Amino acid sequence: MFDQVMAGWDATVLTADHADPRPLRILGAQAADLEAALAAPVLVPGPQAIAVDADLYGSDARVRRMVLEAIEGGAVDVRHWSDRRSADLDGAGGSVHHCLSVAARAFKTQALAAVGAPTGSIDVTEVFRSGELPHRPGTSAPEPAVL
Repeated sequence: MFDQVMAGWDATVLTADHADPRPLRILGAQAADLEAALAAPVLVPGPQAIAVDADLYGSDARVRRMVLEAIEGGAVDVRHWSDRRSADLDGAGGSVHHCLSVAARAFKTQALAAVGAPTGSIDVTEVFRSGELPHRPGTSAPEPAVL
C-alpha cells in the first residue's frame, strides 16, 4: 500500500473493527468505516483499484456487490488475498507479485509495530490474486485505469 500511495494513489481502507487508525496512517492510507461505506450511495467516479480479503468477499454479499459494482463501473485492478477463489471473478489474472520498496518495508515494519504484531521478517514480495468479471460477448473490454 505504501508504494502505491507514494506513486500518487489515494488509499482508503474500509474496516469493521474500528481499530487504531495509526498503522494505516503510517502507510499513507486513511481508515473508513466498512458499514458506513456499504450503506452510502455509490460515488462516481468509483475506485480505480480494489484490494479485498477473499474470505470477506465470499462471506458478505454486500461487500461482493460493492466490488462487482465497482468493476462494472470501470475499476479494472481488482486484487484479493488468501487462497480462496471466487466463482464470479475470472481467475485469468492469476497471481500478482509486488516487490516492496526498501521504504515500504520500513514503513510496514513501523505499522506492524504500532499494532503490536511481530516485525522480525518482512517479506520482500507480497502476493495477491487478480480477478475481474469475465468479459461478456458483445461488450468492449474495459480500458486500464492510469493513475
